[in-house]
Amino acid sequence: MNTLTFSILDLTQMISKLFFEFYRIVRVVIGGAVLSTCLLVSPAGAVVTIEVNKGEVAGIPIAIVPFSIEGGGSASQPADVIQTDLGLSGRFELISKDNYISSPHDLESVQYKDWRLIKAEALVVGKVINLGNDQYEIRFRLIDVFREKQLAGQKFVISSKKIRKVSHQISDAIYRQLTGKPGAFDTKIAYVEVKGQIPNARYLLQVADSDGYDPKIVLESSQPILSPAWSPDGSRLAYVSFEKKRSMVFIQNVWTGERAGVAEYEGINSAPAWSPDGKKLALTLSKDGNPEIYIYDLASDQLARLTKHTAIDTEPAWSPDGKMIAFTSGRSGAPQIYRVPSIGGAPQRLTFNGVYNAGPDYSPDGESIVVITNQGNGYKVGLYSRNDRTVRELTRSKQDESPTFSPNGDMIMYATKKGGQNVLAAVSVDGQIQQTLQFQKGSVREPAWSPFNRRL
Repeated sequence: MNTLTFSILDLTQMISKLFFEFYRIVRVVIGGAVLSTCLLVSPAGAVVTIEVNKGEVAGIPIAIVPFSIEGGGSASQPADVIQTDLGLSGRFELISKDNYISSPHDLESVQYKDWRLIKAEALVVGKVINLGNDQYEIRFRLIDVFREKQLAGQKFVISSKKIRKVSHQISDAIYRQLTGKPGAFDTKIAYVEVKGQIPNARYLLQVADSDGYDPKIVLESSQPILSPAWSPDGSRLAYVSFEKKRSMVFIQNVWTGERAGVAEYEGINSAPAWSPDGKKLALTLSKDGNPEIYIYDLASDQLARLTKHTAIDTEPAWSPDGKMIAFTSGRSGAPQIYRVPSIGGAPQRLTFNGVYNAGPDYSPDGESIVVITNQGNGYKVGLYSRNDRTVRELTRSKQDESPTFSPNGDMIMYATKKGGQNVLAAVSVDGQIQQTLQFQKGSVREPAWSPFNRRL
């Protein structure tokens, strides 16, 4: 009896030690083969429902008038996208269309008293003009109601399939003008969708707009896909695939589907993270026995080992200046965040509060690190600040994982559970705005927010 009890305790301790490395893998069963590695287009449209929970925060009161649609055709409505974008940011108070007194579509027809009466401080108006041959002209104006002047405006001539993209760009322009920070609406998210039940589940690595619309399949497999990470130019994804029934790291061009394996060593190949200049990957490899952090140089095809410890070191994340790498380590007895110079050196422990801190991702300004933290009440998104050196909980859920910063640093996307289903969610860096992206099919996990979009 004593021997059996001792063995169970030993097993429990071992599982606990390994949990932070394998917690995503143990949910799935390995078996099968890859079906496709090219970029396939999924049906576009409303595949996601967005719920927003807002704390006691005052946003900028703004009215967004539906754009006039001139010249016929089946053009989509930019105002709907802009309304959703700005609402999700948590920085604006959207005035209901039911309160509008008039519906102007250009600067000259604005009656400013109509908008002051409903307490709008900013007003967005615009037009969509069908030019024929699937060409549309879109005009928008951002207006300061109280100063009675235009703050921003632009004209676009595009095809119908780019109306939604331009709508995100308009949202970005409005966000920048009114907050002083760049918007992140015209960006992408990568995530893994799981369809069906184990052992017959299918795994889809997908790329979609930042609000979950227009998903495209990058990779489909009967094996788990983990840890997608965007290259700094937004053209490639590094990820972990189990298509040969063991972990391997690949790099794949999002637009052409071209891919190459970069780590297929014996043991663990996981957690790829791009350097800010896009020339290197930080990886977790166990090829020398224990999971350690390595730096892989893409040009020279050379590996350099960065850590050396008997505990597990994993989940590397580069600082924005490329000088430091944060990572998760069990060397203190429980998963905590450490950092080490990217050129090598002695690791320094960063997190001390909570029994579990893992999955680091640096903010774009390098002043904070998002983590998954457990401070005695479940696994939540937490924010480590360089100023006070503590981790502050941001979410109220208890099964969060895989946090990723938006490129402007205002929001954090993560995976969580809601109603027994895996969903994506986002939270503002102050914890005041929380959103849930409820996909209509399958469960989703492993989000990665792209850098600012450099492609039209």
